[in-house]
Amino acid sequence: MARKILLDALTGQARSRKELADKLAKKDVPAELATRLLDRFTEVGLIDDEAFARSWIASRQPGKGLARRALAQELRRKGVDDEVAKEALDEIDPDDEEQAARQLVRKKLRSLRNVDRTVATRRLAGMLARKGYPAGMAFAVVRSELDDHGFGEGDDPGDAGDGFH
Repeated sequence: MARKILLDALTGQARSRKELADKLAKKDVPAELATRLLDRFTEVGLIDDEAFARSWIASRQPGKGLARRALAQELRRKGVDDEVAKEALDEIDPDDEEQAARQLVRKKLRSLRNVDRTVATRRLAGMLARKGYPAGMAFAVVRSELDDHGFGEGDDPGDAGDGFH
């Protein structure tokens, strides 16, 4: 029965060892049996937190535009060891991360045509912050994209000394 729970959980999508352990605990599988099964599934390669972390990043970074920090938080919630997560996150190309931020800004720009540059900057930088982008990168990308699209020429909040650097 416990083996079937694990196999069913692994069908269609990889899962972290912690997610599977939680699923077994929720189904009242005795801890000793759960540990033995999880160890065996790990031994034969059905559970692999390193592969899970790489796969999770590959699906979430381009699709959702999430930055390293947000991905690290998600992996931590999934129970992936910080060192395993760090190794997988180190594989993200910084240029890809910046390009993802630019794509998010370009997409959002369409809905901000009726606001001034200060408001647009604040909203775009806030969106990138929620996606886990560092402030420096977020504001650099936002300024660059606003300039490239001729958006609301005028004072930029980053130049106004209001703490947006």
